[in-house]
Amino acid sequence: MTGPLLDFTAHFSRFRAAAPERINLACHSHHDWPDVTYAAQQRCWQDAARLAGDKWGLMFGELIPQVQAHLARHLCLPDPATIAFAPNTHEFLRRLLSCFPAGRAVRILTSDAEFHTARRQLDRLAEDGVVTVTRVPAEPLATFAERFHAACAAGDHDLVFVSQVFFSSAATCGDLAALAAALPSPDSYLVIDGYHGFMARPTDLSGIAERAFYLAGGYKYAMAGEGACFLHCPPGYGARPRDTGWFADFGALAAPPGKSVGYPLDAGRFLGATFDPSGLYRMAAVFDWLAAEAIAAEQVHGHARALMAHFLDALEPRAIAGLRRADLITPFGPGAAHGNFLTFRTARAGEIETRLAAVGVHCDHRGDRLRFGFGLCTAATDVERAIARIGSALGA
Repeated sequence: MTGPLLDFTAHFSRFRAAAPERINLACHSHHDWPDVTYAAQQRCWQDAARLAGDKWGLMFGELIPQVQAHLARHLCLPDPATIAFAPNTHEFLRRLLSCFPAGRAVRILTSDAEFHTARRQLDRLAEDGVVTVTRVPAEPLATFAERFHAACAAGDHDLVFVSQVFFSSAATCGDLAALAAALPSPDSYLVIDGYHGFMARPTDLSGIAERAFYLAGGYKYAMAGEGACFLHCPPGYGARPRDTGWFADFGALAAPPGKSVGYPLDAGRFLGATFDPSGLYRMAAVFDWLAAEAIAAEQVHGHARALMAHFLDALEPRAIAGLRRADLITPFGPGAAHGNFLTFRTARAGEIETRLAAVGVHCDHRGDRLRFGFGLCTAATDVERAIARIGSALGA
């Protein structure tokens, strides 16, 4: 799905003016923020000054329901109340792991291409026997879904955790509904890490909303920055996480303490404790702006694919070692499932990133993988300027 090239650069004027020579093609973390987030950040401060401690009533009564409604619409979720918020996805991972009974290792199925948040935490817990981890190799990418589904069907796993789009390649894990159907036991928790998928690819969770957790945040393609992560929590899974905070009982704080720790039935059961709400202000502003412009993930993904095609076409005649179509880890073309970034496998990945940074073209690398990311903040003119600088910096 390649859509028309859009130009929303005027809506990112503050970020662009702050570093006019930068061409931001980095895949990781910090995508440019649209101008509407500047006013949202100010509103956060003004509400804190106006309301002081009473601001939490505004958070839970107005802001959180507003963002929940936006997220539910973009993800085709039937009930916005299934969405909880946290400052980072690691907090949610810990909370999910705390849902399982103590006394035996949690049996986990995952891939070998998960982001460091999950990889590091699971490796550390495995060292102490708290979890046992089975990892299905992501490569060869073309057969991953088939092999992962077979592993789902063959094992008695407590938790299945997999990325919607792999951060190391831009490949997808396959059809999400088929993944859910591959799990034989309804007792297995299914967690889809949507961090490179949310607002980068159209995502319809309506058919698996009762079965799968969906984990993502605003740091990347939602353009809202740090501190605005969320978890869709299917009903009936994880009723009483051991890792819990006082926000999970926010509506009952004035009641006398009971003999047991209570939890709400909705996604509030996965809430933690006090957090900086500015990320949610920014996220609400971004979604309000996208709604006004009639922009959804379909348009974002179509625009990114058009930019990636333009980038590859412009690179091709330069024949730069490490940046040829043959160096792509995930094939790019009609019908290929793909995230909103390109990943080249090259021993020169670190060298190329350094040389491009010196001329103001920001990309990133992970080992021998060089990544270029594209979003609404990027226009065709940015790609053309980047290609000219790449040719100059790399002698092509």
